[in-house]
Amino acid sequence: MNTKLPSSMPARAGMIAAVYGALTILCLTLLQGLAWGPIQLRLSEAVCVLALFTPAGVPGLTIGCFLANLMGIALNGTGVFGLLDVVFGSLATLLGALWMRRFRKRVGLALLGPVLANALVVAAYLPVILMGFGFYTIPFTDISLDGAYPLMYLFGFITIGIGEAIVVYGLGLPLYKALKNTPFFKAEEQ
Repeated sequence: MNTKLPSSMPARAGMIAAVYGALTILCLTLLQGLAWGPIQLRLSEAVCVLALFTPAGVPGLTIGCFLANLMGIALNGTGVFGLLDVVFGSLATLLGALWMRRFRKRVGLALLGPVLANALVVAAYLPVILMGFGFYTIPFTDISLDGAYPLMYLFGFITIGIGEAIVVYGLGLPLYKALKNTPFFKAEEQ
């Protein structure tokens, strides 16, 4: 059995994109509202740890997120509002993956990248999407969105950050620990 990663970075990035994208679509179909929205448990975020092993993780995760969010438009019927998630959600993934790659020698700190990037970026456009779909109060509260953008941003920052932390630290960290000593990833880790 071959235990080496493909030799080309595009092939590695493509594999990572496929895994991230497939897991995201699976979450969308099985978890529905928990994969997108004000409270997110996007289980595919656990594979962000692949950026710790290979530079191909950065483009792979970004492309996977872009494609999954594009597919999410078709599955959710979000139309033009979904494009915000395609563009800015992918940007958040790119920023989180770059952070992870930069701090890969300090895993605990590295894992904070996707948590902060998603909490900061997704929370910024989430109120626009929610209002576009007729939500005029912050979910699970009676706080009006009318003129309450700072409150909605804070709500999104907290809930998205918590959900992301649960997935990245709760699933991603054990995944990292399980993969770090395998020949498949150990040879690539730089």
